[in-house]
Amino acid sequence: MATGLHPYLNFPGNTREVMEFYGQVFGVEPRLSTFGEFNAVPADSEHADKVMHSSLEVTDLIQLFAADHLEGMAPYEFQPGNNINLALMGDEEDRIRGYFDGLAEGGNVIMPLERQVWGDLYGALIDKFGISWMFNIGQSEGA
Repeated sequence: MATGLHPYLNFPGNTREVMEFYGQVFGVEPRLSTFGEFNAVPADSEHADKVMHSSLEVTDLIQLFAADHLEGMAPYEFQPGNNINLALMGDEEDRIRGYFDGLAEGGNVIMPLERQVWGDLYGALIDKFGISWMFNIGQSEGA
């Protein structure tokens, strides 16, 4: 997958409702994965059914991603306005690592690029201008 830049939204627990609404508007069924499905929280947690990742792929050029913001899992308190991230996603590891390193200069690395429970490399930072960035490097089969 070529590297793409996508908006990634966070919501205070109503991501499922938001993505279903956007799906109706754009005529596409959203894909949703919960924190429980990824074993990111205990199965009996009140957050197990909250959305860890969702996607709405309208066209190759219109893709929207979103997740529920859980208290204590992000470096900031949720409030409208700070719930938008720019997400660089793809499988071009050298290119995306270069973007990560460049945007990290003078900024604040929230999470270094590391392998995650879904198998990909993921990292996050806030650049020196206060913009939140997320990076996901997809790993090919057998990698």
